Amino acid sequence: MDQLTFSALHYRAVRDRIRAEDPEIDDLTLADTVEGLTDLHEIVTAILRSALEDEALVNGLKTRIAEMEGRLERLRDRASKRRQIAKDVMIELDLKKLTAPDFTASLRPGTPALMVIDEAAIPSIYWEPREPRLNRQALACELKEGAEITGVTLSNPEPVLSVRTR
Repeated sequence: MDQLTFSALHYRAVRDRIRAEDPEIDDLTLADTVEGLTDLHEIVTAILRSALEDEALVNGLKTRIAEMEGRLERLRDRASKRRQIAKDVMIELDLKKLTAPDFTASLRPGTPALMVIDEAAIPSIYWEPREPRLNRQALACELKEGAEITGVTLSNPEPVLSVRTR
C-alpha cells in the first residue's frame, strides 16, 4: 500500500474514531485535530506542489517549443535558400552532377507543372462534382499525354536538385 492510501485510511480512521467518541464536536475542531494527528495534509500539499512545478515546466516548455518552432522555420528557410543557390549555380555553369564524400548532387529535368490560364474556359469534365474544384491531376496527366485543353498549359520544366546522403 502506498503512503497516500495509508495516510488517507489513517486520516479517515482517526476522524471517525474522534467523531464516535465526541459526537458534539464541530467540523472545524475535528478537522484541526485530525490534521494534527495525521500526515495526510503534508502528503497532499507535497503532491500539489509537485503539480504546480509540473505546470510551471509545461508553461516553460510551451514557450521553449514556440521559440524552437521559430528556429525550425528559420533553418528550413535557410536550407531552402542554400539549395536554391546551389541549384542556380549548377544550372548557370551547366554542372549536371557534383560528387562529395558525404553526398551526391545532380540536376535532372523536372516535370512540367499545370498552369491554369483561364479557369472559366476549362471543360466541365475536369471539375469535381462537389463544390466546383479543379481536378489538376487529371488535367496535368492529359496534357502530358499530348491533349490540348482550352484554358491550361504546362509550364517549362524547372530543374530539380536531388541530394542523396548514402
